[in-house]
Amino acid sequence: MAGTDAVVHRESAHARTYLMCPPEYFAVDYSINPWMTPGVPVDTALAMSQWQQLRSAFTSLGHTVRTIDAEPGLPDMVFAANGATVIDGKVLGSAFRFAQRAPEAAAYLRWFRRNGYQTVVPPRSVNEGEGDIVFAGSVVFAGHGFRSDVAAAGEVQELFGLPVISVMLVDPRFYHLDTALCVLDRDTAAYYPAAFDDAGAAALASQFAELIEVKDEDAEVLGLNAISDGRNVVLPAQARGLAAQLAAAGFTPVAVDVSEFLKAGGGPKCCTLELR
Repeated sequence: MAGTDAVVHRESAHARTYLMCPPEYFAVDYSINPWMTPGVPVDTALAMSQWQQLRSAFTSLGHTVRTIDAEPGLPDMVFAANGATVIDGKVLGSAFRFAQRAPEAAAYLRWFRRNGYQTVVPPRSVNEGEGDIVFAGSVVFAGHGFRSDVAAAGEVQELFGLPVISVMLVDPRFYHLDTALCVLDRDTAAYYPAAFDDAGAAALASQFAELIEVKDEDAEVLGLNAISDGRNVVLPAQARGLAAQLAAAGFTPVAVDVSEFLKAGGGPKCCTLELR
């Protein structure tokens, strides 16, 4: 697709509302994914600065950011994307694979109940929120293989009334779907092919008119852990190749440095839960 054609077909940005949790207690105290090495120091002040810059990137684009208070003893609570899935004002709670993160589920459910959400449903199966549940407009993709149960797809379909497409992740570095897939607009997504089995790759190809294949070096800095509002794409600053691909495809890359969160296997999307 020619660059000028790409620009013409892109939709306008749509204002979004996001929930974020400040990294007040962020640390790498345990290892539950290949990115985490306990004992590697985290610069708490730098993490807070990077988080604030991410928040500012959203607000500068016209989006609304709400916050949930961090709780002591929950170093990964900063990764708000895992706290729930929210579509059409309905909330499906999360259930975490590992005991270290399990208390986060209740903290997020409390926030939704206190903030006026009428339909807040605890999960029956293990699902790690928007880490593995990716909204794509008319359908939802549900990842499994490492952290979320395949059965969670049925709960998603039951609550939200949308078709759900299950995809299997096969590379432990890309343990959540949002580390290997970013929906850019209703017709376009970026993905890392090596993270999926053949059936999953085929499912993505059947849903999107255009798929941007991300190179190893950008996937390996979690470049796909990004957020699109339909035109602007907030992504890790280190994913320079992906930023160029996005610009060539008619999107506007917005680079943010979230290097401290990469130490725990996180990026911009991990830090952000969309309140649809």
